[in-house]
Amino acid sequence: MIVPYQEAPSPPMTPDLYAACERAVHVVRADGTILRSGRACLFILQEIGWGRKAAILSYPPWIWAVEMGYSIIARHRPFFARFLFRHE
Repeated sequence: MIVPYQEAPSPPMTPDLYAACERAVHVVRADGTILRSGRACLFILQEIGWGRKAAILSYPPWIWAVEMGYSIIARHRPFFARFLFRHE
């Protein structure tokens, strides 16, 4: 189930998790494991059908590149939004 963090029930939402969700995407798996940033994105990709590719990217050195790329894009979200997510 996909829920915006502002509408997530408590539990699993905690005040600390709420604050962290403002800075990065988070996934709370069915077993309670919390994934954040690049690993959360890879989990989402795996769930929508990119299984093998996402699995390969989850191992070093690829995961380091995914995390670095996520960090750069997240820090400069307004800049990238002008080019990648234009409104039609």
